[in-house]
Amino acid sequence: MHLADYNRVWIPDAEHVWQSAEILTDFKPGETVLELQLEDGTELQYPLEGGEKLPPLRNPDILVGENDLTALSYLHEPAVLHNLKVRFVESKIIYTYCGIILVAVNPYKTLPIYGDAVIHAYSGQNMGDLDPHIFAVAEEAYKQMARNNKNQSIIVSGESGAGKTVSARYAMRYFAVVSKSGSKTRVEDKVLASNPITEAIGNAKTTRNDNSSRFGKYTEISFDKRYQIIGANMRTYLLEKSRVVFQSENERNYHIFYQMCACANQPEFKGLRLLAAEKFNYTRLGGETEIEGVDDRADMAETRRTFSLLGLKDSFQADVFKVLAAILHLGNVVIKENGSEKSSIGSRDPHLAIFCELMGVNMDNMSRWLCHRRIVLSSETVVKPQPKERAINARDALAKHIYAHLFDWVIHKINQALMIPGKQHSFIGVLDIYGFETFDVNSFEQFCINYANEKLQQQFNLHVFKLEQEEYMKEDIPWTLIDFYDNQPVIDLIEARMGILDLLDEECLFLQGTDKNWLQKLYNFLGSKPLFKKPRMSNDSFVIQHFADKVEYQCKGFLEKNRDTLYEELVEIMRTSQYNVVYLISVQSFKQFRSSLYLLMETLNATTPHYVRCIKPNEEKLPFEYDSKRVVQQLRACGVLETIRISAQSYPSRWTYIEFFSRYSILMSQTELKLGEKKQTCKTVLQRLIPDSNQYKFGRSKIFFRAGQVAYLEKLRLDHLRAACVTIQKHVRGWRQRRRFLHMRQAAITIQQYVRGKKQIRRCITALALKQAWAAVIIQRHCRGYLVRRIYHLVLRAAVIIQAYTRGWTARKRYRKMVAEHKALVLQKYARAWLVRRRFQTMRRLVINVQLSYRVQQLRKKIEEQNKENLGLMEKLTSLSNARAQGLEKIQALEAELGKLTNEMAALEASARTKSEEADQVKILSVFDFTQTPSVARMLTNLCFYNTKSSFTVVAMSLFIFASNGLSLYLRVMETQQREQKDTYKSQLEALVFKNEHLIKENEQLQALFQEKSNVNQSIRQEVARLSAENMVGPIMIMFELLQLYVAAKIKELSNELQLAVEEQQSQQEMERQVADLQEENQQLQKAQLSESEAKNKLRQDTSRLTAENMVCVCVCVCVCVCDAHEFNHQESFEVLSFWLSNTYHFLNCLKQYSGDEEFMKHNTPRQSKNCLRNFDLSEHRQILSDLAINIYHQFISVMEDALFPMIIPGMLEHESLQGISSMKPTGFRKRSNSVYEDGGDHGGSEPFSVTDILQKLDAFHTSMVQHGMEPQLQGQVIRQLFFLIGATSVNSILLRKDLCSCRKGMQIRCNISYLEEWLREKDLQSSCAMETLGPLSQVAWLLQVSKTTDEDAAEIKQRCSELSPVQIVKILNSYTPIDDFEKRVTPSFVRKVQGLLQEREGSSQLMMDSQYRFQVTFPFCSSAQALELLQVPSNLRLGFVTRI
Repeated sequence: MHLADYNRVWIPDAEHVWQSAEILTDFKPGETVLELQLEDGTELQYPLEGGEKLPPLRNPDILVGENDLTALSYLHEPAVLHNLKVRFVESKIIYTYCGIILVAVNPYKTLPIYGDAVIHAYSGQNMGDLDPHIFAVAEEAYKQMARNNKNQSIIVSGESGAGKTVSARYAMRYFAVVSKSGSKTRVEDKVLASNPITEAIGNAKTTRNDNSSRFGKYTEISFDKRYQIIGANMRTYLLEKSRVVFQSENERNYHIFYQMCACANQPEFKGLRLLAAEKFNYTRLGGETEIEGVDDRADMAETRRTFSLLGLKDSFQADVFKVLAAILHLGNVVIKENGSEKSSIGSRDPHLAIFCELMGVNMDNMSRWLCHRRIVLSSETVVKPQPKERAINARDALAKHIYAHLFDWVIHKINQALMIPGKQHSFIGVLDIYGFETFDVNSFEQFCINYANEKLQQQFNLHVFKLEQEEYMKEDIPWTLIDFYDNQPVIDLIEARMGILDLLDEECLFLQGTDKNWLQKLYNFLGSKPLFKKPRMSNDSFVIQHFADKVEYQCKGFLEKNRDTLYEELVEIMRTSQYNVVYLISVQSFKQFRSSLYLLMETLNATTPHYVRCIKPNEEKLPFEYDSKRVVQQLRACGVLETIRISAQSYPSRWTYIEFFSRYSILMSQTELKLGEKKQTCKTVLQRLIPDSNQYKFGRSKIFFRAGQVAYLEKLRLDHLRAACVTIQKHVRGWRQRRRFLHMRQAAITIQQYVRGKKQIRRCITALALKQAWAAVIIQRHCRGYLVRRIYHLVLRAAVIIQAYTRGWTARKRYRKMVAEHKALVLQKYARAWLVRRRFQTMRRLVINVQLSYRVQQLRKKIEEQNKENLGLMEKLTSLSNARAQGLEKIQALEAELGKLTNEMAALEASARTKSEEADQVKILSVFDFTQTPSVARMLTNLCFYNTKSSFTVVAMSLFIFASNGLSLYLRVMETQQREQKDTYKSQLEALVFKNEHLIKENEQLQALFQEKSNVNQSIRQEVARLSAENMVGPIMIMFELLQLYVAAKIKELSNELQLAVEEQQSQQEMERQVADLQEENQQLQKAQLSESEAKNKLRQDTSRLTAENMVCVCVCVCVCVCDAHEFNHQESFEVLSFWLSNTYHFLNCLKQYSGDEEFMKHNTPRQSKNCLRNFDLSEHRQILSDLAINIYHQFISVMEDALFPMIIPGMLEHESLQGISSMKPTGFRKRSNSVYEDGGDHGGSEPFSVTDILQKLDAFHTSMVQHGMEPQLQGQVIRQLFFLIGATSVNSILLRKDLCSCRKGMQIRCNISYLEEWLREKDLQSSCAMETLGPLSQVAWLLQVSKTTDEDAAEIKQRCSELSPVQIVKILNSYTPIDDFEKRVTPSFVRKVQGLLQEREGSSQLMMDSQYRFQVTFPFCSSAQALELLQVPSNLRLGFVTRI
């Protein structure tokens, strides 16, 4: 085996744990020593144990600093430790994945990576899409809850000061932001508000952390079916009660005590009689009462504010503060010693009096039972005094119990405030619990903490083992049993029968039980256990081999703390408290830690866990300082190394086929590349490169490698690249030498030519040649003079001729001008006369219109008078009709009565002829004139006949005759009246007929007048048509014409109805209806005349004003109606939005162009200037249209951004436009879901997005805008906004993805930017300033490619990266990751140098760019040469009622 190929190893080091070294000679089997050279140049002989166990190999540099530790080829402790150090110290990255674990290293410095913009960036992303982050774990839990409908848990663990509380707080803040409830209760705010309260009563300053949580907390955040927060519930574990009465040096009690002491002078706390923290025993034991940089008074204000926000009333807060103040005063109670077995408290002890007053208990009883104890025997009860030490213990036990119950009660109240009525659908639990602890002196608290961590570690091991097995089964890899550490023996040692806890409980049952006796039982029963040991030099402690390390526990205090007893007498006194909250606190039962731990494990086993391991990098709390000893100790304790060990036993390195093909295609031959199927190609290449098939396995979608195989492949790739570089250098250098040789050869030939020419010239020149040359010069001088003089004379003669002709032409032109001016005067005379005549005709038409209006008004008055007269006649006619009807009824009644009488008289006459004995009576009756009243005579005869039978007298008969005579007179009078009435009716009917004929004639006259007015209107329309050419009266003429058509139609309709009524009605009722129709017709005519007269009056008042206002109002109403109909705010079609944005913009320009403002009329034609509405203010209408256009623009941008956003990251950052320059690296356990490296399975078989897709989408947007006639300047603003989205989204992704920060990726980004720049040139959009919005992205690409080593490089970075903030520049430099060995990492010294140069720059402290920022849209004015009279109304607008004048 030759280790020269892997020439760097890790060797143990006392100071740095592990140290890197380089192998100087090849290793051969059987050798016991390795010759190594350390990084500082020191050479040493490293001995090998047994001659076979080699030191761990070091990974290639390109694999160092990975986001996931499982991506390392060699998985072991030094590789993990070094990778974390590189990321934390050099790259300033605090989060790293280790399989399913998120390792969080406390930076002890505020970082700009927790803003809302970062939360939204991680929302919706899968783990692995972006850099490791606590938000990624929270998003994964939230997504799995919603997708799998299963409860989740986030387990945050670590030792004190590692940042557990902050990590848990950020996880809960993430849930509060991404799952807004939308209700008025703001549950998510209450969930976050509970943190200050729990930290105040449960956190304290320790030597390791200024805000250390001294209790475990499991917060269940409840969600409804829409996965919005509806409430929360907290469960607490193992509160450190002993801190209430004792603190170690340089530590503090719980924060709430110091907050109250700081506010002792406030009115709300005056009644508590608080003192300074230095004057209370329970707050001064540690010697520290203040924390640097912490304001206890401000923290108390925040605590009270959160109490109020949770709905906890002031009365409850006051009771809580009373109990807390009572605990402080109880600690100052002085217990005096009265002998060796007795103790007492002074009767006037002020602190005891205050305690009893605040707690509402009897002072004498409290004073007595603090120093005495009641012992119940079989036959009697004995009160036994207690020594001072036990009395102090009783006092402290009372204080601890009161605080513990108060803590539980406050948590209970918070849970009540956080639980909103509603059914819980699912929950996410966040467990914040301290990790494995080991100190110089470890007691009962550390034992409980480590026992809980043993249980959590067991659950973690089983979960990791289960996931590993599922991964193998999913990929169809043969599963072989992996040996992993099982800590069940340690758990059995603690909790099994006759284990540590069992023996402890047994010893606590004995009254005389002591810690020594219990420890001896441990030695006796557990001494043979391999995980339990007795220290050699101590008889007061025992050692347990935990999963993390060996821990030695001091047995002192185990029994007392496990009993956790409080004298019954003191409990009874507390139950007599007059305060409800104190009484409730007193009756609360103590929850055993083991039962609560069992419930916790049961809950965690029923959920899907997610693990966050917090690491404390150094003890001094220095920012970004890395202590390898402390870190490796915590890595061993938190299970990270166990996860690595389990992965390393099988196939730790796992690559997808696409990743392998992209990375190692350089090792493939042309034949292998032509196979077509990438999966088969990978198999063929791997079988050729690594003959041992046991070193790898082929899965369904991945290739599994043994440890070290990826490093071997990287070496082969590096060797191939190095050989290729040598070949390229050879050819380049040969080409440069050949080019230089040819250049020198050409220069030599040129010099030779000039030298030879010079020599030839010198040989040819003689004296004869010089004389001939001088003679030739003289001849040339005379010849040239002659030629010049000849040319001068020719030019002189030509100039004289030209002047003569020019002067003649000028004179003739002046004469023609004078003639033209004379003719123009004549034409002006006739034109002015014509204009005067036209003005006179106009005035005459206006006068005619006035006369017509006056006549119409007179006719209206006359019609009103006739209407009044018609109403009177109608009333009279109605009364006469009623009287006539009554008379006819009376006549009919009388005729009926006369008929009766006639019949009766006939009967009487018949009886008179037959009875002769009554002839005398008949003679008497003959005196009357029966001829006149035959009916009466017959009635009388009949009556006489009947009266004869009834013996009537003659007197009665005579009276009847008189009555009959009066009746005949009445009938004659009635007939006379009837004849008179008929005559009257006949005369009235004739009058009505005459009236009707008169009205018909008047109607005909009115129609004649309307005909005349129509002729006048025709002339008016002609005049308006002329005015429309000047002031655009098209719309008002359309309205006027429609009004005329309407009036004519109504007149025609009324005339038809009147004609039908005259033909149908013949009787008097018909005549009445005819009169009513005539009245209705007259009313309609009046209305028509009124409307027409009003229109004419308005037209005469201000035709231009009516034209402008009606045109603008109509157009604005049409636009607003169309916009409301299309609902632009919800429109999703960018083509529709482009169409309306273009139209609205052009119409807005039209209003500006014809508004009459001088600034908009500069480019108008004379005809357009005449059409301007100078006398009217259109600013209000322009503002309405401008607001409408802005609304459409923003919706247009939103729709395009939604369509473009999914393409940006794959197309701009992940797509490799430059073939052969791959930036592929392994991604470890977490795979990117949206990466181009996946085999298309996530996209339904479709190809991933590329920069070509982005350009095609931009083409579609631009084509739509051009087709709809959008102004180029407005197009530029749209493209500028889209380019800003591309740049901001790309920069944000680079800042959150370390794998994108490499030189090759910078080249790919620069290439993609050039494509966008070329697209702008093709579309002639360079003036849109769109490329300026890509400035930050261009500078990021440049920063990734530029050299980053010297001071000049740092200065150039400062100068060139002007659009990047200092935070962003430092983040990119820290995240820079080499892809291969030819690139170098950025050294921390260079980053600090750049950071120092950027200190003077003023910039945003935010890490992310605001991708939602919108540039202010402007609508530049652009004059249109289109004449309004040439416009065509589109048919699809359905404006057929509009006609062109």
